Amino acid sequence: MIIKNAEFTISATKPSQYPKDDLPQIVLVGKSNVGKSSFINTMLNRKKLARTSSEPGKTRLINFYKVNQEFYLVDLPGYGFSKMSKLQQAQVGNFIEEYLSKSKNIALIIFLIDIRHAPTENDKLMYNYIINQNLPCIVLANKADKIAITKVDNSVKDIQNMLNPLHDLLFLPFSSERKIYTENAWNEIEKQLIN
Repeated sequence: MIIKNAEFTISATKPSQYPKDDLPQIVLVGKSNVGKSSFINTMLNRKKLARTSSEPGKTRLINFYKVNQEFYLVDLPGYGFSKMSKLQQAQVGNFIEEYLSKSKNIALIIFLIDIRHAPTENDKLMYNYIINQNLPCIVLANKADKIAITKVDNSVKDIQNMLNPLHDLLFLPFSSERKIYTENAWNEIEKQLIN
């Protein structure tokens, strides 16, 4: 995909704040430090459009980025954030769930998981929630640059076997550092945007 323009549009915590233009939304979910902001910057070829932080859990709002005036990348707050109070965690959890259940414009969920680790309990909960909501989803095993390139394919298969033993979802490697995987991710996004 050729990125002509990309801009941060709005941060939201409730449906009345979501964009009203009915453009399709590509939604990023994953734990706090899995690299959702870096994914956005890599895919859009921008260094600082989405703010990255060395401290996990900084994104506490739903952030909408409009791309080519055609669709949104939507960055949901990460889960598993230990620095938040229990009350803050509950509030963030509630507006993530509200968005996923009420937004009518979700074209695809991109679920990011750290390729170096087995899926956490929170990852499994999120995966099951997405499946139960019957939302279109692909899983990206992120941080593929952190392991030997010869181990990438097997690591992706291991994660799929743990989360998706039926193998009815697409699991792909990804790395914000090495941009060799971006084309596969764009191909899947474009398929959903055409539908």
